[in-house]
Amino acid sequence: MEELDLEKLKYPIGKFVIPDNYSKEYILNKIEEIASFPEKLKNETIHLTDEQLDTQYRPEGWTVRQVIHHCAESHMNCYIRIKWTLTENNPVIKAYDETLWSELPDNLYMPIEPTLKLLEGLHFRLAYIMKNLSESELEKSFIHPENNSELKLKRIIGMYAWHSNHHLAHITTLKKIKNWD
Repeated sequence: MEELDLEKLKYPIGKFVIPDNYSKEYILNKIEEIASFPEKLKNETIHLTDEQLDTQYRPEGWTVRQVIHHCAESHMNCYIRIKWTLTENNPVIKAYDETLWSELPDNLYMPIEPTLKLLEGLHFRLAYIMKNLSESELEKSFIHPENNSELKLKRIIGMYAWHSNHHLAHITTLKKIKNWD
């Protein structure tokens, strides 16, 4: 496989781009993308067979099943990070090794239905808390220990909307390549 093709499979919607302006409209659009993600993911995956769920979306990539479980784990961490940021002063968050998590039995073998249900409730809560952030709360930040970067909540909203769409595109691209209905 050509390097360009592999890069397109890794980043089917491109890499996250930090916006120049976090307008109210931008924030609300990204929150809506986050709110609608569980239903979109469910619609794309609920009828897949175990064989399809256990198909990698790209060479050396995760299976569809792992992608679904990863989204729940990543977005649970997002929710906790928002809560820390709102209740502590510029906290250092806890990082996790998503690759190691993806290799645990729940990510490899567990049915997707419980995770899809978890995402429904989680994304309702994410969207709810995000919609109710004040202008000053959007400016609050946390420190990510991997690179000691400071991330503001307004940026996190955009990042997790992108993250949702990024992984949804992994699945829809695979379905198109494989000609799955």
